[in-house]
Parts: sequence; structure tokens; C-alpha cells
Amino acid sequence: MTAIRIAIADDHPLFREGVRRSLSETDDFVVVGEGASADDAITLAASHRPDVLLLDVSMPGGGMDAICEILARSPRTKVLMLTASEEVEPLVAALRRGAAGYVVKGAGARELAEAIRTVVGGSWFVSPFMRARMVEKSLFVERTSMTRRETEVIELVAEGLSNKHIARRLDLQEKTIKHHMTEILSKLGATNRTEAAIRWRQRA
Repeated sequence: MTAIRIAIADDHPLFREGVRRSLSETDDFVVVGEGASADDAITLAASHRPDVLLLDVSMPGGGMDAICEILARSPRTKVLMLTASEEVEPLVAALRRGAAGYVVKGAGARELAEAIRTVVGGSWFVSPFMRARMVEKSLFVERTSMTRRETEVIELVAEGLSNKHIARRLDLQEKTIKHHMTEILSKLGATNRTEAAIRWRQRA
């Protein structure tokens, strides 16, 4: 099994060391680099191209502001946000900027490992505590159950493209798009593509 390559960007040395030690105890994880600022995180992405980059929300330079640049430098890297905050708004903002997950720093080693494997597998991950907070604030969490490909498809549906044109845009077969649409309709609780597009836009 190929090890999952992980980089850590957090300005608290003790926390960073604890995360590194925790990850090193898992056979399929390997830490390839560390940093303490947004600039460090961008450099880590460009130089190491890790599978997952654990990114502190609040650190010098602003972790949130670094997401887009990290993904520009290393598009295949999954950005997994780490935060001590229990506020929902930064979570939503991070997902909109392209983060693949959001983990509260109080989470245990098992949850962090689950989060890493989940985002590497192509899905989003949000700590259960934060999902509950989203529900409390009447925000929708269906977005986090979508795979990256499903998100690409529904975004194009919302732009008015047909399955044929979406298939051409994404270089996929039309039957593959139809399969994705079946999953999307189920996840959004929609009966047709128009309703799905409307519900998706309402969650934006």
C-alpha cells in the first residue's frame, strides 16, 4: 500500500509535534514536511506536493487566505483545515475556497486519521461536532457528502449545461455523467436536474 503523504502547517510547535507523532504511529501515513505560516504552507505544497496538507485556520499570513494559492501550486493536494474555533462561518468559507475538510483541534487521533483517509478518497470531511453546529444554525451539510466529481457535475448543471456537454467539458462518457446525476439527485433530495440545480444554488 502506498503511504499517504502529509504536510502540516501550524504555528504552534507543540501542537504540530503532537500531530506528527500521532500520524507517525499509523503505517500508511508519512509526514513529508512542516511549516508555521501561510507562506510555509504554500511552499510545502509547491515543493512536496503532499496528498494532504493539514492547514491551521489562524496562523501568520492566514490559513484561509492560503487555500487558493496552495491548490494552484498543487491541484491534487487535499487541504484539510485545522481549527480551535467552533464558529460555522469559517467552515463554510473554507469549503467554498476549495478545502476538502475541516477538523476541530480537539479531535482525537482516530478522527484525524478518518478525515485524512476520507479526503484522499475524494469526499469531504467535517468534524461531527461542526456538522451538528451547522444543523443548529439551519445550514445545509449535503455539500460535504458530495465527491469532487459530483460537485463539478452539479456546478455545470447549474450553469445550464446538458449531460452531453458536461461529458465533453469533463472528458467523460455521457453514461458516467448520468450515474453522477443519480447520486446527486439522491444526496440533494431532488426529483430532477432543475430542482437539483436550484437546491445547490440555495446552499451556496
